[in-house]
Amino acid sequence: MRLKEYLLDQIGLIIFYFLLMSFITMVILLDPAVKVWNNNILYLNLVAFFMFGVYLLGTYLFRNRYYTRMIRCTREEKEPMYTLPAPHSYEQKLVRQLLFKINEEQNNKIAKIQAGKKENFEYISAWIHEIKTPIAVSNLLIENNRGRESDDFLNSLQEEVDRIDQLVEQVLYYSKIDDFSRDYFIHELGLKALVNEVIKKHARTFINKNIRVEIDISAMEVNSDRKWLIFILDQIISNSLKYTDKGGKIKIHAEQDERGKRLIITDNGTGIRAEDLERVFDRGFTGYNGRKFSKSTGMGLYLAIKLARKLGHEISIASEYGEYTRVTVHFPKLGDYYNV
Repeated sequence: MRLKEYLLDQIGLIIFYFLLMSFITMVILLDPAVKVWNNNILYLNLVAFFMFGVYLLGTYLFRNRYYTRMIRCTREEKEPMYTLPAPHSYEQKLVRQLLFKINEEQNNKIAKIQAGKKENFEYISAWIHEIKTPIAVSNLLIENNRGRESDDFLNSLQEEVDRIDQLVEQVLYYSKIDDFSRDYFIHELGLKALVNEVIKKHARTFINKNIRVEIDISAMEVNSDRKWLIFILDQIISNSLKYTDKGGKIKIHAEQDERGKRLIITDNGTGIRAEDLERVFDRGFTGYNGRKFSKSTGMGLYLAIKLARKLGHEISIASEYGEYTRVTVHFPKLGDYYNV
């Protein structure tokens, strides 16, 4: 605590002192019954001023010691509440008790929130695992009835089941966003193999919509987590398939320069309107295309960019409505990961 700040804090007391001493001095000077030399009055004022100065300096040193310890507590890595200095006055004791009470109340609220969040996560996880069973059974029934039922009917049914599976997967990854640090492992991955795996997952949609895919990726490796990166690529490619008409084309290629590596996914689908482009990564935002395509949830790109940034990657998007959409996944140089 600076001396200037302390004096400003005591400005009321200082003004009161000078008013009091001025009043006493005027009474002595104006009372004809009191005969006091001017030198004695000056001496009296100097002694009083000295004693008042000693009082101010003493209280400043006393409080400054306490405040210095308080400031040090805020800078320590330990929990500040348990390193507070011992109080030296009744006021400090009351402040300490109040801080502990507030801290206890906040900890109780946080504990309740965490407990509720844990219950929700456990319920969602259990629900996801339960619903995976009827999805798997539906897929098995579809495969067993091929040749008996109309292929168009089975393909449509299969697409809907795949859609359910994708939405369930989105819920699972969304529930894990806050606990991401517990479930990832960064290592070198072959980018081409990951892209092929995602393409294979959507092979039926590519065939049904007669969408051509061009892949131009050399033996490029990136540092990432396999499971999370596959999910990110799956959301991007799934969006491209959704908004690309029959007979369209999706091109996937990679490039590298001094800034890092990039995976670029371009489709010749409906594109994104200029007014929607800056908001496509917002949670739940569907924009004009979301009203045109009722199956849009606005969660795919939101989850993709959230997880990408946690991995140290970045996603950018460029589009011209009615012409194309280009999504780029940026993988920075290895040294740049320390700045994430």
